[in-house]
Amino acid sequence: MADDVEQCRAALERCPLDHSDRSQFLDNLGLSLQDRFTQWGVPSDLDESIELHRAALLLRPPGHSGRSSSLNNLAVSVVKRFAQRGVSSDLDESIELNRAALLLCPPGHSDRSLSLCNLALALRDRFAQRGVPSDLDESIELHQAALLLRPPGHSERWCSLNNFAISLQDRFAQRGVPSDLDESIELHRAALLLLPHGHSNRSMSLCNLALTLRDRFAQRGVPSDLDESIELHRAALLLRPPGHSERWCSLNNFAISLQDRFTQRGVPSDLDESIELHRAALLLLPHGHSYRSMSLNNLAVSLQDRFTQRGVPSDIDESIELNRDALLLHPHDHSNRSTSLGNLTISLRDRFAQRGVPSDLDESIELHRVTLLLCPPGHSLRAFSLNNLAFSLRDRFAQQGVPSDLDESIELNRAALLLWPPGHSHRSMSLGNLAISLRDRFAQRGVPSDLDESIELNRTALLLWPPGHSYRSESLKNLAISLRDRFTQRGIPSDLDESIDLHRAALLLCPPGHSERSDCLNNLALSLRDRFTQRGVPSDLDESIDLHQAALLLRPPGHSERSDSLNNLALSLRDKFTQRGIPSDLDECIELHRAALLLCPHGHSSRSDSLNNLALRLQDRFTQRGIPSDLDEAFSLFLQLSHISHAVSRRDLAAAKSWATSAEKTNHGSALLAYQIALKFLDQHVTLLSSSSRHFDIVSMATSSLAADAFSCGIRHGALITAVELVEQGRAVFWAHLARFRTTLDELLMARHTGAALAEEFKQLSFRLRNAFDQSTEDQSPQIRQLTMQWDDVVSRIRMLPDFSRFLQPPLFSDLQMAAAEGPVIIVNASQYGCDALIVLRDQGPVHVPIDLTWTEVSELSSEFQSLAEHFGCSDQQNKLVGILRKLWHDVVDPVVQTLRVSNVRPGSRIWWCPTAEFTLLPLHAAGPYERNRDNLSQIYISSYTPTLATLVHARRSVSQYASNQYFVAIGQGNPDRGKELRCVAPELAVIAQRLGPTVSSFTSLQDNLATVQGALDALYHNQWLHLACHGMPNRTQPFESSFTMRDGPLMIKDIIRSNWQNPEFAFLSACHTTVGDKKSPDESIHLAAAMQFSGFRSVVGSMWSVDDEVAQEVVSTFYDNLVSDSGKLDCTRAAVALHKAVKKLRRNNVPLEQQIVFVHIGV
Repeated sequence: MADDVEQCRAALERCPLDHSDRSQFLDNLGLSLQDRFTQWGVPSDLDESIELHRAALLLRPPGHSGRSSSLNNLAVSVVKRFAQRGVSSDLDESIELNRAALLLCPPGHSDRSLSLCNLALALRDRFAQRGVPSDLDESIELHQAALLLRPPGHSERWCSLNNFAISLQDRFAQRGVPSDLDESIELHRAALLLLPHGHSNRSMSLCNLALTLRDRFAQRGVPSDLDESIELHRAALLLRPPGHSERWCSLNNFAISLQDRFTQRGVPSDLDESIELHRAALLLLPHGHSYRSMSLNNLAVSLQDRFTQRGVPSDIDESIELNRDALLLHPHDHSNRSTSLGNLTISLRDRFAQRGVPSDLDESIELHRVTLLLCPPGHSLRAFSLNNLAFSLRDRFAQQGVPSDLDESIELNRAALLLWPPGHSHRSMSLGNLAISLRDRFAQRGVPSDLDESIELNRTALLLWPPGHSYRSESLKNLAISLRDRFTQRGIPSDLDESIDLHRAALLLCPPGHSERSDCLNNLALSLRDRFTQRGVPSDLDESIDLHQAALLLRPPGHSERSDSLNNLALSLRDKFTQRGIPSDLDECIELHRAALLLCPHGHSSRSDSLNNLALRLQDRFTQRGIPSDLDEAFSLFLQLSHISHAVSRRDLAAAKSWATSAEKTNHGSALLAYQIALKFLDQHVTLLSSSSRHFDIVSMATSSLAADAFSCGIRHGALITAVELVEQGRAVFWAHLARFRTTLDELLMARHTGAALAEEFKQLSFRLRNAFDQSTEDQSPQIRQLTMQWDDVVSRIRMLPDFSRFLQPPLFSDLQMAAAEGPVIIVNASQYGCDALIVLRDQGPVHVPIDLTWTEVSELSSEFQSLAEHFGCSDQQNKLVGILRKLWHDVVDPVVQTLRVSNVRPGSRIWWCPTAEFTLLPLHAAGPYERNRDNLSQIYISSYTPTLATLVHARRSVSQYASNQYFVAIGQGNPDRGKELRCVAPELAVIAQRLGPTVSSFTSLQDNLATVQGALDALYHNQWLHLACHGMPNRTQPFESSFTMRDGPLMIKDIIRSNWQNPEFAFLSACHTTVGDKKSPDESIHLAAAMQFSGFRSVVGSMWSVDDEVAQEVVSTFYDNLVSDSGKLDCTRAAVALHKAVKKLRRNNVPLEQQIVFVHIGV
């Protein structure tokens, strides 16, 4: 080749400038350089070739017989440079040159077919770059025309068949019409028949047919298409031995087909061979070669696939570096830049999934957004770009839990689906992706329609993966999992049955040797165990055990999922033992749990699960056989939970709670320690959550009865101070975390530059740890250990700062005792293990008051009262109400009052009730004998409430810096967008304005059209004193949606807690049900009054049930008369006394009893 170039160069040098054949010599040298570029890829050869062809064209003006040839030669060289460098102007010039050449070759001209072909090829290249469909359609028409000019027997017919086939293949890729692909394959077969063994172009034809068969496999999943494709690639490679100019191309294509077969059948050797072929191809494309970037990209994708299969970190690191190298070869104006960006983003996302480094995911998302900008509407790759961005946003949602990421992901998936209409080969993939995102949103928000839509999308996708398609098993699995989720939510047996049938079908498509077989066995086994649990059919359990045993055999020692398989098999054997009582089942179960524990050493994220499983089964065997060593071993395992060194997950907390339950059940001496560890874990786990309402379900599930039971245990052990500390740690956890997270981090952010940096580092590490715990697909222990070390380190550095020595530590009793500075606080507790009261006094230890009620009796009393409260207003309810208040007095409140008297708490003093569990729903402040000549509680002491001691301590300390300026806002909404009219709202606000207008620094009244959601939030930002008169709407199942009704909609708890008000002091909530919270989690106090208190209001008046409008107006009038101090200023610490006096006046006016006691005071 070098000799040919030099000979042509010498001939040109000998030819004078004015020689008539000079243009031919210029063309000859240009063509030789073009050939050498094709072989060696040296850019300067191509640049010189173009300049020579331009010079030749100048010597062949219009009318010259050789002009069409020169136009054609220049066009070919320019399009080759485009292929190398991706500069759009080269491609446009090539097309214009080819059009000019075609005009010089009218019908009947011997070169017309060649000219048609060249223009068609250039238009196809431009379609590939810009995705304009008309370019591709014109290219196909030109190829058809060229083929007609090359009938059977024509020497170039094979070439036209080949080019026509390739363009049809491109159109299939864009529009997904199967007939285009089928015709393309037939054309390639016809071309191959024209190139017998020994023909120089046979290898190219083999390759082209192989590529088209691979495309059809990708669409229809017929294995024989892929197998034939691989064999054709092998044959092509044999025809391209070392030194052949196209060997790199064959290596590359062969590698890609093997990669596809690995994806279908999971045979690791296919993927390993693919990687080696890609490496060999890359070695043949040195720096500067036009196809090097493509080869870098292909090797990167294969390494990424192997990483996904085996999790070897070096594979993903190498993949990322290769993708970065490829991107450097595609500058901003390069047509393939969007592809390179897309591949790099996917690799970064995969590395994030393994190591949880947020910067990888953030970079991936930003690169996806850039890629999408390079694929505007109409671009052939836009749908892929939408899909990839959606994937990454879904991953970030999984890490950080920001709802907007998931919502955007769903919208992007919907947009991608619109670009793949029915009949398109990628539609099934798009349906599946949208289904997965909707299932994720269901898991987060629990909206049934999301799950239903996900199931329907999965059904539609499955119809597009017919029997025999390689992706059918994955589609079957996704639909099965969604149906199992719906069964779990709604309990419809047919969903579980269908899920099992689908898992069976998926298993049949993963025969022995398939990489996904163990997962399929495991999924089917779990669903069968669910059905056994529901219906108790023994054969389901037996089959589940057989399947788990088979899965275990496919997960030999060293397999990352082996411990899961051991545990699953053990749990199924435990179920069999429970059903049939065969001792050997329990023994085998214990041995399997032992084996699983050995695979979870200290620091492993699943160790607590394993300890708990083994301990519980040993306890079962002790219960059956009474061997003391089993019980001793069980609690020695539980005791190991106290040495967990990594940051705490939900599983660790569940294990500690299980320890406490077991200790209570067997009366073991470690019970109090178990509760201490469990509450410590609860505190640490909640710290990792962001302070958002979306984590309330996690908190409420984690707390349950834990605090009340711990309190009871402390009292039974005589550890009263510990009991107070424990109940405080485990109640109102969401609010306490919200307050601590906000306050502590706000204070940290103000602690100069170091504090701000530490606060940001702490937040990031908390996000990353939470994400690591949520990963359930593989062992995350190395990542968790690393992150825990970093998290512990940043917490240690924060605690070294002045005033932060107890950062994230729960308060001590000495701190909590400050709650009793102005009067005793009475903790009233209901636990399954007993009911007790504990009085916290300012200057001595807690005083215990036994309560002669069981938890069941308290629960029944609470239910009776709740039912009664729904019918208040009917005359026949008065006697029932008095009966409940008398029982409360006799069994709970009177013993407390007697103890207060012994402790020298004088009548008329203020006291604070801090009820737990079912007691939170009972009106302790209104208890009394309700008999002549005997005092009720309200005639002895002035009652207030507090959800926790820490809340009261915080309220006492939070004295406003702006107490001299009192800004008051009265908000009234008597005509809301929904609900009946409240006629007394306007008069109520008028009374307040008349009484307080002259007293406060500023008085604002918002009514009717001004009392909107945003209007209320804005007013609260500028005022410290609030009176709110409107409808209160409790939501006992979605408590964060409890609301005050404004003119334009609901002002919800979740709106309130997002606000950041300046030094709020007092709020009077003249609305119904403002202290009614979550039915399932009464200890969390998620109600409107608590939301105001935890948002900073030191003192709050709220209602326990429906309030009569006229009663509210009467209470308000007297209340504000007594809220003003002797100095003429409002004093929020007078609120309890002011309410006490207002209620006393109601009694004199013969107001119904339930309306006399409806209002309560919370706070200082």
